[in-house]
Amino acid sequence: MPLQGVWCFLCCRQGFSLLGRDYGEKEEEESFELRNKEDSTPNGRSPAEVTVSQPTRTANGTNGHTVSEGHEEMKTLIFDKNKMGLEEEPEVLVKGWLLREVRGNWIKQRRYWFVLSQDSLDYYSGPEKGARRLGTMVLTNLCSVIWPDKQTYKETGYWSITVYGRKHCYRLYTKHFNEAVHWACAIQKIIDTKAPVETPTQLLIRDIEENKFNPEVVEHIYQHNPILKYTQGPLYAPLLPFPYGSLEHTYHSGKGYGSVREEAVKLFNCLQQLESAQEPIPIIQGVLQTCLDLRPLRDEVYCQLVKQTSYTPAPYTAAHLRYWQLLTCMSCTFLPGPTVLKYLRFHLKRIQSQSPESEMDNYASFISEALEKTKCRECVPSWEEIQMLMSRQEMLCTVHYPGPGSCQLYISSHTTANEVVRRIQEKLGLLESKNTFALYEQNGLWEQPVAGGALIADILTSFSTKESESKSQWKLCFKLYCLLDADSISVDSIEYLLLFEQCHEMVVRGQLPACEEDLQALAALRLQCLMGDFSTHSPCPPLDELFPGDMLETRVLMSLSAPQALPPCLVAAQDCLATQRFPKGLLTGTLWSHTATAAHKQKVQQDMCLRSRLKEEAAAVMGTILERWKDLAGSSRRDSMAAYLAIARQWSGFGCTLYEVDFYISSTESFSQKLWLGVAATSVSLYRQGEAEALESFPYGQICSYGVSDSNIFKITAEDRDLLFKTTKLTEIMQLMNAYFSAIRRQRGKGEDVDITKAESTEVGFCHLASMQPPTLLELPSHPV
Repeated sequence: MPLQGVWCFLCCRQGFSLLGRDYGEKEEEESFELRNKEDSTPNGRSPAEVTVSQPTRTANGTNGHTVSEGHEEMKTLIFDKNKMGLEEEPEVLVKGWLLREVRGNWIKQRRYWFVLSQDSLDYYSGPEKGARRLGTMVLTNLCSVIWPDKQTYKETGYWSITVYGRKHCYRLYTKHFNEAVHWACAIQKIIDTKAPVETPTQLLIRDIEENKFNPEVVEHIYQHNPILKYTQGPLYAPLLPFPYGSLEHTYHSGKGYGSVREEAVKLFNCLQQLESAQEPIPIIQGVLQTCLDLRPLRDEVYCQLVKQTSYTPAPYTAAHLRYWQLLTCMSCTFLPGPTVLKYLRFHLKRIQSQSPESEMDNYASFISEALEKTKCRECVPSWEEIQMLMSRQEMLCTVHYPGPGSCQLYISSHTTANEVVRRIQEKLGLLESKNTFALYEQNGLWEQPVAGGALIADILTSFSTKESESKSQWKLCFKLYCLLDADSISVDSIEYLLLFEQCHEMVVRGQLPACEEDLQALAALRLQCLMGDFSTHSPCPPLDELFPGDMLETRVLMSLSAPQALPPCLVAAQDCLATQRFPKGLLTGTLWSHTATAAHKQKVQQDMCLRSRLKEEAAAVMGTILERWKDLAGSSRRDSMAAYLAIARQWSGFGCTLYEVDFYISSTESFSQKLWLGVAATSVSLYRQGEAEALESFPYGQICSYGVSDSNIFKITAEDRDLLFKTTKLTEIMQLMNAYFSAIRRQRGKGEDVDITKAESTEVGFCHLASMQPPTLLELPSHPV
């Protein structure tokens, strides 16, 4: 390297020594000197050495009769104002009496004269000339102000504002709301005018970026700045600048977090614990969870990990590789900001060039590839996923499809639902199908489609959480999403089996309107398909897997509601209750207790009779189904499936997806009735629940627009009519209609070949369709209607 380059850099920042100092006194933190960008020379380089100070700690609970807290802060950051009196204050913006909360043996409030200037917030013993300054808070762009809130006023009778500085927190009180707002506005305005400050780490990252093509200069930077290199000592301040203040006023207040600066220091301590931890996964999950909750800490953790993987004394030990394993998990969960991302990529390339064919080289290569694919995750990786990432392997994912079938696929942290659907279609030979498929989250009879861009790793992690909470099993299912052409499905294909199984799911859920005789016939055909010919030795599935339970329960309740049909036990209970008449008077309390006991006994009797009737009715229905099953002897599985679907296809809405909605009859949303909204390949229809005939049907050619008009309100404009539906399935309905319109456009050759399972937008807005032309799918606008 030319001498000119060496001497040029000798004038750069030297010795950002944070952790290599001798702490003779008990210190809880070490504060950096933060330098404003405007303090640097015109070429952007600071000619002076950026130093580290160890200020003498003073408690926030001081009674205010000292100048040490203000004197040192003013001296280190701006200028020494200790000798200045009140009459010498420059550019006083706001001044007045305020109460300040002082913490000592107990919390108390004291009255001081506060003065706000362009550089600081000072308080004095009084307003007279020559009054002694008791404290100073230097204002930088990292200071923060918490505005007055009603809760504090209700509790104390005062309006409060809180000002957070580098070392101190001022809790100020006044009886007048306007005065509190005036002070908060004025202080915030000063903070907003301050130039951004930079930590030594930021300055050094900029130096490395500027000299990344000069290895000798970069090496010089690392050798003369221990802050960039591995350390076994603790960290006393964050590597990046964070606003001062706690998280008590944020939605994270219930999670036990301190200030962002405090959490940054705690995270470095967690990182160091990885070296000696017998089981590192809980620590890794804790770090990732904190970064998920506190977004600003993601860049900080990346910088800490780069630091701990630079110039390590024993780089090939298992303890050191823990840092690389955490860095791998971070790279598959969060992306750093642009500046830190450049710094990280430079670090990875540098490690690969310094340690080729090593384990660190393998991790660096894996991380570099992950950074190209990573999207921000919704969940912290599961235990299993972290184990796989630590060994740089893929996870095994099981995907079920209707019936007993399932397949296993290897997925990474970046695999999306669309990719899995495509791979399963290829595996099952469904790539040429005219119908479309999607993944569903399924739990018993509840299911929900997965958006095409959703990460499968997030879905599996959410399953683990749900199963621990509800003790029920969740699974991923591959199913038909849009049934566009049922006639072209071959009877011998796997697609025909999928259609059969999904049709049966609709029957069991009560979403296939049919008479009871047809439902019994469908149940018998289901048994013939599953079990073959009737046999007394064949295990028979429970009735709720063959016949819609809601229909059975409804019929029993209707029969019980008729007085002549009541069982003797219920009639006797009602007669007993009707003959009891209790006079008002001194015995009212006793008689009321007796009445409540009798009512409770009656309810117990009613429940017992209801269960008894349900068992009797279920046995009768099951007997009828078994008799029908016997009549199907000799029918093959293929013939049984064909007969089953033939009965199901008698319904005009076969193939549609039904959603339970509240249909508003009036535009003022004052009257509604519960209906089914059926979304099919060619139209949208309205059905009364349980009825086969549609009340109304709207072909897609008549629909002008559709979308979310308000919270839980879905609106369809068909010609000159506005239809309003209240439902919890807004996203699903929107995605399915988007998918059908995309399919229509693709079939008519009016646009690109769009994968309709990628309808991911949940944005509140409308799709507007041209009424005189074939329907086309437009992007959702960003504004609500």
